[in-house]
Amino acid sequence: MNMLVNIDVEDLDAAINFYITAMGLQVGRRFGTVGVEMLGSSSPIYLLAKAAGTAAVESSPQLRDYHRHWTPVHLDFVVEDIDASVQQAISAGARLEKSIMTQKWGKLAPMADPFGHGFCFVQFVGAGYDEIAD
Repeated sequence: MNMLVNIDVEDLDAAINFYITAMGLQVGRRFGTVGVEMLGSSSPIYLLAKAAGTAAVESSPQLRDYHRHWTPVHLDFVVEDIDASVQQAISAGARLEKSIMTQKWGKLAPMADPFGHGFCFVQFVGAGYDEIAD
């Protein structure tokens, strides 16, 4: 089974620029004005142009909102140098939401992109998650 990641954005050109500049991704295929495939991660990321205020799902009264929001699903980007990655993302328009945290397994930087989506940078140290696995 393959996994695809879809991210709704209000401004497709700004999102393309952010994910190129902040994450080092490259544009793959383009789908007219409605989407673009971003490559360079372990899974392709599809940026989908969706206007603010439009229904996220027909059966829900919830509307798309690109202010910072929380969802129990987010992306973690594994990086070699968390400090450099955080600075690069901030320069591209991201926000560091908490100081970089150090755990037994590595470092974690909670971030938000310019479209309100949370993500984290993760830098593993030692055996990574195996440091805390039972």
